[in-house]
Amino acid sequence: MRETDDPRFFVLLMKEGGLAAAARQLGVTPSAVTQRLQNLESKLGVRLLERSTRRMRLTDEGALYHEHAQKLTHEYDDLIDTLRSRKALVRGRLRVHGPLGFGRRFLAPIVARFHNAHPQLDIALTLSDRRAEGDTHDLVVHIGELRDSSQVAYPVAPNGRVLCAAPAYLKRAGQPENPDDLGTHACLVLRENDEDVTMWRLSNGKGSGKREAAVRVKPVLSSNDGDVIKQWALAGKGVMLRSEWDVADLLRAGKLARVLPAWQPPAANVVALVAERKGMSARVKTFLAFLAAEFKPKPPWRNY
Repeated sequence: MRETDDPRFFVLLMKEGGLAAAARQLGVTPSAVTQRLQNLESKLGVRLLERSTRRMRLTDEGALYHEHAQKLTHEYDDLIDTLRSRKALVRGRLRVHGPLGFGRRFLAPIVARFHNAHPQLDIALTLSDRRAEGDTHDLVVHIGELRDSSQVAYPVAPNGRVLCAAPAYLKRAGQPENPDDLGTHACLVLRENDEDVTMWRLSNGKGSGKREAAVRVKPVLSSNDGDVIKQWALAGKGVMLRSEWDVADLLRAGKLARVLPAWQPPAANVVALVAERKGMSARVKTFLAFLAAEFKPKPPWRNY
């Protein structure tokens, strides 16, 4: 066993959160994982974990070892990537996180095409509408406003947001003529990330002639699932605020119609977030370039 295997083993153990889960990942028995942990603690001369039947907790020494073990494994992997990149060889493990709906429609096929070009890569794609926390992913695809991030953002694709509703709803309720009218309309709200989602901000024009409006809407229906909001809008339940990527094809087909087209909500551009570490690994750098190129010269949702 190489000396570098110990830090990688401990990082995996903490990531999985338990001996049994780590054993499944390693393809060994839980007793083998327990023995390996005991051997590591004996070698170091300190106790790394306080263990009980239900949980395990890092000791102060364990927290210090875990912090440095993460850095060591990252630096080692980056070194190997750098050396292999000199021969145009990209391999290793690439961990990508993205939003659920966008990930299913766009990221999943892009990852498949990228793997076709680099079959020696092991790629793990995690899709969730929850914000990615911690240093558990090499690259995070994010849509919308960025708040307090220690990660570096790289532009991927422009993406606006639009107010829209089904033609049947607008025929029944009438087309709003100004932003204040939204306060009297049935509105559909996506609740996510503890944001104030009932305050819709809009702007009209540019420069010195730019006008801005903030309207407090009263949602008749709300959900934490964007696809549910879209289904309700298509069923004629009210007005929704959604990203271009999600509704452009429905606008082209006439199944949805724009509301207040002269007023624009803030953009929700697509960016890639990468941990602020010295030197980006070859696999991340290569995937980032591939990802951005997939949306050029313009993303598919800009054709409506």
